[in-house]
Amino acid sequence: MARTTGSHSDITGPRIQDAALKLFAQHGFAAVSMRQIAGDVGVQAGALYNYTTDKQSLLFGLMQRHMQDLLSAWADLGVKGDALTRLEAFTRFHIRFNLDRSDAVFISYMELRNLSPENFESIEALRRAYENELEDILRAGIAEGTLSLPDPKIVTLAVIAMLTGVNTWYRVEGRLSQDEVATIYWDMVRRAVTA
Repeated sequence: MARTTGSHSDITGPRIQDAALKLFAQHGFAAVSMRQIAGDVGVQAGALYNYTTDKQSLLFGLMQRHMQDLLSAWADLGVKGDALTRLEAFTRFHIRFNLDRSDAVFISYMELRNLSPENFESIEALRRAYENELEDILRAGIAEGTLSLPDPKIVTLAVIAMLTGVNTWYRVEGRLSQDEVATIYWDMVRRAVTA
């Protein structure tokens, strides 16, 4: 099949991913057809299969890319220091990284149920790897005597849920900047876990 005039794989592939991300976030994975994605990109529906095997693979790829980017960006920071220093860095990083990717965050939480079992397992492994980064910080703080908390795993999940919740209400045009929000949330996290 001939390529659509003006179509380039290095341009069309990312445009398909961007369109799928936007449409899945707006309408939900189950409600979006490959034809809708193709229409948003401006290609024929059959052309999508040059870039993905099916809609499930497209969803999985979006979630996987988000989690890999998240883990990579955190690793690239290379935060050192005591547990409180690392916890503050994690808190601010999580808010800053995810606010710029609200559609990806929404899909990563709301569309897990639509993943095949093997794709779900793969995404869960990436999520656990990220959770382990925070749990390691909390355990280090307990060992240092600077943090006091009953169960590091549960606190990890609670802190991540709280930080991710910013995406549901934050608006760029609102009264607080991202930095101001991060400072308020860091204060809440610190108060919740310090001795």
